[in-house]
Amino acid sequence: MAALVRLETRLSRLREEYFLKNRSVDEDRKIVYKAAVKIQSWFRGCRVRAYLRYLNKMAISIQKWWRGYQSRRYFRKMIKTAYFIMKMNFYNEMAVRIQKRWRGYYVRKYTHNYYALKKYLEAISLNNEIVRNELQEYAEMNEKKKKKKDLEKKEKEKKYKARKMHYLLSTEQIAGIYNSPFRKFPDPMELLLRQSKPLSHRQQQPKSPFTYDLYDWPTCKRPPAFPTGEPLPPIGRQKPQGPFRDAAEVLRQRYKPLEPTLRVAASISSPLEKAREEMKREEWRKCIHDNEFLPFSSYHKNEKYELSIHASEKIGKETYGIKHFREVQPNKWIAGK
Repeated sequence: MAALVRLETRLSRLREEYFLKNRSVDEDRKIVYKAAVKIQSWFRGCRVRAYLRYLNKMAISIQKWWRGYQSRRYFRKMIKTAYFIMKMNFYNEMAVRIQKRWRGYYVRKYTHNYYALKKYLEAISLNNEIVRNELQEYAEMNEKKKKKKDLEKKEKEKKYKARKMHYLLSTEQIAGIYNSPFRKFPDPMELLLRQSKPLSHRQQQPKSPFTYDLYDWPTCKRPPAFPTGEPLPPIGRQKPQGPFRDAAEVLRQRYKPLEPTLRVAASISSPLEKAREEMKREEWRKCIHDNEFLPFSSYHKNEKYELSIHASEKIGKETYGIKHFREVQPNKWIAGK
């Protein structure tokens, strides 16, 4: 009972404390809620980041093992390929050596004989020496012929020059330019002038303007020369090879008569217009003039001159260009005009 009494005495005070505590709790509720939310978010973030780090670490480990496996596999394959290439190169090199030795032996034994080749080369060298000597002799002979021709040409030119300059020959009265009195002996040109004869002046025949280039017309001394060649071979009448039609059918189609259409055959103008045009042409062709054409001037002397329409008008001719339009006052003239 004493406890109940004490509880009843404290009841009013408990109510006040309960009310104060509830009010203080309501005031701090939002702050506490925000703090709890922040703590939860940080905790969940740390847990998620730790899990992501774990996943990233595991992925890196898996990739490392897989890439290592792939690299080792590729390296083994590359080593196998390199080893195969090395073996093939060695095999080819040894095969080339064997083939070289065998072909050399076969060629030396069955194809080329060393002593026969030596004799052949000696014969070629001897033949070359003979040909070289013959060519040397031929070149010397040509050189001599050329020199001889040059000397003959110079001699001819000298003789022609002497004949052309024969007027420079010395006479009994006057010495020539090649026979100087200050020399003991005359010049060789003087001796050549004495031996040669002067050139004769040839008169050129005037060429007639009526001469024909083809042959000497009108004298007809020689017949015209036309180029004559061999006759051409006849053309074969065989049918040409290919998808061609018969020649008779082609000619029949080529020379068949023209069959114009109705539009081409019909005239553009009507029959009435054509008849009118024909009538006009007929009238113009059969037209007769009554006035005869007399070209003599004496025939028109007795005819009366008929004025033209412009001259026969009542108004008369225009005075422009005939009369002056200035004002004339004869009373003021000083002298009579």
